[in-house]
Amino acid sequence: MVRSLDGKVVLGGTERGLGTPLDQQLMRELRSHADVVLVGAGTLRASGASSRLDDPALEAVRVARGQPATPTAAVLSGSGALPLERAFFTARDFEAVVYLGREAGEERRAAVEATGRRVVVLPDGDPAPALLRHARHELGARLLLCEGGPSLNGALLAAGCLDELFLTVGSSIAGGADVLTAVVGLQTPRMTDATHLALLSASTHPDGGELYLRYRVLPRA
Repeated sequence: MVRSLDGKVVLGGTERGLGTPLDQQLMRELRSHADVVLVGAGTLRASGASSRLDDPALEAVRVARGQPATPTAAVLSGSGALPLERAFFTARDFEAVVYLGREAGEERRAAVEATGRRVVVLPDGDPAPALLRHARHELGARLLLCEGGPSLNGALLAAGCLDELFLTVGSSIAGGADVLTAVVGLQTPRMTDATHLALLSASTHPDGGELYLRYRVLPRA
């Protein structure tokens, strides 16, 4: 995730504009290690999404490891209200999987299937563990990279399914009273319920404009 200095993860309805080209390159490098790149439906609607690396050198490294040049893209949507005209559905240079909730309905499911993308309907209840089980056992994924948005981050954290967090802190102030932060929907009624993380590394942009942080999520006591 990338956020402004005051903790906001969107600017004008999207994360675009918050990160520098170096932050975007680091994101591509993270993608190069992943088997699956997952986003929530809101992120796909707001910004578009794919698993493309757009870097021949990184693609060559993946191929040399015996992986496809591009990771599999995935999206989680409860309603199935998705922008089917986006590259996620129309491009054929990467594989993609659409995870739907049962509430999506047959009509929307059929519309997604008509794009040629694989559709997996998740059982009722908490979708995150079921999604990860499918990615592991059916897609063979050993490393899944989640690129948000905040609701999906919250669902994965609540289910105890996040191992690490990569966070870029920019030098801009976005403002706004109702602008999203990196995690929403995670219920922490008591201080003892808070999720704690251990800082693994911290580095700065050569020009001092951004801070790059890597954390490990600690198990709850």
